[in-house]
Amino acid sequence: MPVGGFDAGANVWVENGELYFYLEQSGCFDENNQALKLGRFHFRFLKGSGERFDPFSADFRQELDLENGRVQLQGKDGFQAEIWFDVHRPVCHMDCQAAIPFSVEAIYESWRTAERELPELERPAAMSYQGYPGRVISYPDVIEADENQVVFYHRNREDALLFHFAMRQQGLEQVKEEFVNPQHNRTFGGVLCGSDMVYTGQEEGTYADVPYTGWVYRTAETETHQFQICMHTEQAETLEEWRQHLEQTVKAAMDDPEAREQAADWWHQYWERSYIEITAEGEEQETAYQVARNYNLFRYMLGCNAYGEYPTKFNCGFFMTDMVYTLGDAFRGITPDFRRWGGGSFTAQNQRLVYWPMLKSGDFDMMEPQFAYYNRLLKNAELRTKVYWGHDGCSYAEQLENFGLPVALCWGFEKTPVDHYLRRPSFEHGELRCPWIRYEYSQQLEFAFMILQYHAYTGEDIAAYIPFIESCVTFYFAHYTMRNRENTLTPYDANGKLVIYPSTALETYKNATNPTDAVSALQAVVSRLAELPQYVDTRKYRELYQHIPEIPLREREGKQCIAPADCWTQIINYEIPQLYPVFPYEQFGIGHDRLQLAIDTYWHGVDTEEQRHHEGWHQDNIFAARLGLTEEAKRLTVLKFQDGGQRFPAFWGPGYDWAPDHNWGGSAMIGLQDMLVQSAGDTVYLFPAWPKEWNGRFKLHLPQNTVVEAEMTNGKINYEIYSPYIKWQVVLPK
Repeated sequence: MPVGGFDAGANVWVENGELYFYLEQSGCFDENNQALKLGRFHFRFLKGSGERFDPFSADFRQELDLENGRVQLQGKDGFQAEIWFDVHRPVCHMDCQAAIPFSVEAIYESWRTAERELPELERPAAMSYQGYPGRVISYPDVIEADENQVVFYHRNREDALLFHFAMRQQGLEQVKEEFVNPQHNRTFGGVLCGSDMVYTGQEEGTYADVPYTGWVYRTAETETHQFQICMHTEQAETLEEWRQHLEQTVKAAMDDPEAREQAADWWHQYWERSYIEITAEGEEQETAYQVARNYNLFRYMLGCNAYGEYPTKFNCGFFMTDMVYTLGDAFRGITPDFRRWGGGSFTAQNQRLVYWPMLKSGDFDMMEPQFAYYNRLLKNAELRTKVYWGHDGCSYAEQLENFGLPVALCWGFEKTPVDHYLRRPSFEHGELRCPWIRYEYSQQLEFAFMILQYHAYTGEDIAAYIPFIESCVTFYFAHYTMRNRENTLTPYDANGKLVIYPSTALETYKNATNPTDAVSALQAVVSRLAELPQYVDTRKYRELYQHIPEIPLREREGKQCIAPADCWTQIINYEIPQLYPVFPYEQFGIGHDRLQLAIDTYWHGVDTEEQRHHEGWHQDNIFAARLGLTEEAKRLTVLKFQDGGQRFPAFWGPGYDWAPDHNWGGSAMIGLQDMLVQSAGDTVYLFPAWPKEWNGRFKLHLPQNTVVEAEMTNGKINYEIYSPYIKWQVVLPK
């Protein structure tokens, strides 16, 4: 059961009468760029002279209190416990009480107590080293048990950083000193403290066949107990500096009697920003309830990392646990730090789906960590472009380490047993070896467009992000006019249009020319920039727009459809770039031109059956909703929001990624929101893809600081639209 706040989260469970949780904070990336948990926190309950007290043997209840953002447990003898987080600082609380006196053994458990070589099975957690033929070492934490508290931390070793490995591998050592290095001096950890805790020694054990050491503290016998885990992560020049800042967090937490009330208030305001409720009768009742419940459970999970240094990872966020219990004995003995697709490495095509739904949910303040991720790496992304190709603009790979270089696996190794990651000396300068993401840069444009949409929704100043947005556009024009000159001696084709080649339509259509995802992204971003004179030279972008190719079309099954690209040679994945003009770029769909063309593309325009799916990052549900295909949108939304197969219903996956799969939840959210409300120009479309057998009530957000509250009950619609800037036209379903 997940719980969290500010920039940290825990996965909580009860086992054999004892309470456990894993704890993770944003930005805890080690030398190998694994995302490490801060430890396992284990609480035993005792009474008398040490007799075991199992409060959960009767009257047991464990509940996620969504309204107040906390996990509550209760049991016999009036036992109650709460796990909750501050919302203004990284502090986790465990408070418990009973009608009888009892004592608590609070145990900090760590499996990272010695150097350990990462076997190949575990390398996906340090994605850059997957397939690397050399040794990869996971380095231990430091645990310091004082009489009344235990301090634990990991400080990255400078001589073992992936940053240095990748710089050498990718031929960038000459500019290394100019690069932003987020691994340098990164120190993370915390302190477990509580009322009347006294250190009693260490214990050894195994959990899920993973050996660990526990540092055991025992409290006095009383009816109430309080524990705090205070966390801190920073690139501290010295360890002493990190300790001082951790102590400041501890002091602030201890001196704040209103923290619990402030946390509850924050969650109350969160649920007031937006909501979705669905009801139905008869056979539809349980399905409607499940869709709405799981939407809200997943939105809750997103709120747990509202203000992290780094965005919420698409592959589990904070809430991954021991995979042996999810995926079976093949993962027995694998540490709880393990996940596929790395920790400090971010896959753009997946990450975006975690953040797009925050526009309509009104969670604008939570989008900043995702914007900042790319923005703070702008210098690095421009430097690598200049070194490799000698021109301006930023180039962010699809799979990117948090220091701005492509994942080393995707760059390729000179020696590796995996042929499609073998980088031969003759391989193309500057480009990746990985066949799936070679030539893929369109996602940097999508995040640029996301920022522009954030501005359209909120009116907030985006001056800090304009250099990133402009650099994304600059790269496309600088890079592909250079490529075309090399091939034809002219910057553009005979019609004065950019030739985006060699390229790829997402990871799917390879050796592509003018892929639709890139073309529609350029059209969307450049046209929007041309409307922002307060930030850019709009004439420049009006002129650039004239050089963008048209979205390609083709005939399929007797219907004119959007094509994935002008041409390509092979299909190797399952995405549908031909529908990116529908989502995310809003060029086709309800209220836009050529709706039927997009509908025909949905039904006739894919090339393989594998492209149609609901799991993971598949976004067919979003396309269907934005095209007004009500029954199809409902069918896919029900599949998306079905319980995930683990005890917590919104833990989906692993799908293509890992469990719990956050881009599965994010794509589900977007589609459901779009079934309820869409906008185009000055028109709002209420319930544009809503099944008549469901009653719906919602509060969601639209551009121009607009808030829509509406309700459909048995086909009757009531609504209110609040906007300070625009008089909306309203279209209701027929």
